Amino acid sequence: MMNSLKRIYLGIIIVILYAPILVLITFSFNESKTTSWQGFSFKWYIQLAQNPSIQSALRYTLIVAFVSSIIATIIGVMAAVMINNLRGIKRQFIMALTYIPLLSPDIVIGISLMMLFSTINVPFGLTTLILSHVTFSTPYVILSIMPRLMLLNPNTYEAALDLGATPLYAFRKVILPEILPGVISGAFIAFTMSIDDFVVSFFNTASGVNTLSIQIYSMARRGVSPEINAISTLIFLTIVIILTIVNIKASRKMKLEGVQK
Repeated sequence: MMNSLKRIYLGIIIVILYAPILVLITFSFNESKTTSWQGFSFKWYIQLAQNPSIQSALRYTLIVAFVSSIIATIIGVMAAVMINNLRGIKRQFIMALTYIPLLSPDIVIGISLMMLFSTINVPFGLTTLILSHVTFSTPYVILSIMPRLMLLNPNTYEAALDLGATPLYAFRKVILPEILPGVISGAFIAFTMSIDDFVVSFFNTASGVNTLSIQIYSMARRGVSPEINAISTLIFLTIVIILTIVNIKASRKMKLEGVQK
């Protein structure tokens, strides 16, 4: 009886979470602009591919996501290693600072970055967009790597140094292979967060440099179009594919470690 109730509750939760997305995906293939079903069609996806503003937004979205996730991953790896070497109150203080961007509302981060760029006279555009995405993505990378670093045996790194390895070589051969799953997970999270972001991007870009989220917002202000459903469907499927790849890699890594033990 309890198992049946758990299944029912789980089913209700899944329906509440994913029913709106399923409706959106369904109507992205609707022949009509209205919510009445008039036949299956790829019409809106074809129009989407021929829309120059969408193509420009997609190009900027991918550029910002790739560049910001790479920079955030590099900074995150270095920061995580430095934090792991700290002890006591210093480590607690730095970790508290790391959590602040995660707990702060997006609008606070977006406006504060906008004021910072304005104060130091940085022209708004692609550069400020990438820097702002690096800012809110880096903490996710750090927190993805820290659990792996905590499991490491510090004596292994020190032994490599004693055997004549340089710090950089010892890091590449000893530490990096062990924390690589966390690095990959953090990079994928940063990439996903960048694609998904709207608020921070809205305050830190310039006219003509739009991401997909900003473009969708602009289109929605003129009325809901089936092209928006098509864009949203593609973004949702992209995120699902990324998360699936991450989970598969993590599962394989765990199985491999279990076999080796």
